[in-house]
Amino acid sequence: MSLLEEYLPDWFFTYLSPIILLLGGLMAIIIVVFYLKDKESTKYKLFVALGAVLGVLIVVLAVTEGFHAQSYTLLLIALAAFTLIIRPIREVHIAVVVGILVMALVYLALANLNGVEVAGVDLSFLASGWPRIIVAFIAGAIVYGLLNFAEAIVKVFGTILNCWPILFILGVLCIAEAFCQYMGYGSIFDYINNIPWSNYIPSS
Repeated sequence: MSLLEEYLPDWFFTYLSPIILLLGGLMAIIIVVFYLKDKESTKYKLFVALGAVLGVLIVVLAVTEGFHAQSYTLLLIALAAFTLIIRPIREVHIAVVVGILVMALVYLALANLNGVEVAGVDLSFLASGWPRIIVAFIAGAIVYGLLNFAEAIVKVFGTILNCWPILFILGVLCIAEAFCQYMGYGSIFDYINNIPWSNYIPSS
């Protein structure tokens, strides 16, 4: 039994996927509404922050509890979490911060090479002076380059998903998926596939 199961009722875990989908969908639509009204308003920024918190919560629940659902449902949950988390930090250059941090850590770590030999090579020259600075700078630059590339890819997808029409559609899909799961249809695809189309479409 997990820690959450001690404090939350059984129905919460039974309907965990539709609950998360419903909350994520509603949050996405609320963000769109306040964005269109006034994207500089305090309410909009508040809901963006709450959306990021909800996105992190979804990730935590995915790790600790798991979502027992079909692949399409899991994809919607993942997209909702990613979109809500990335929205407030799209303009934050994380690669620069991490690169500088790595450079500082490597610079500090190189001090421990004083008197160290590897395969007969004395590495003490890396523990001070310009070699120490250059190695630390190169390490930071490599990490920055890799993270900057990854950051660019993430921001492209984040920008596309956070375009308000797409965000609104994602919110509607999440709510519809939550409704289908709660009603026992499985997913939107299952519901659509079970519709007797032959009764509505006349045969030629």
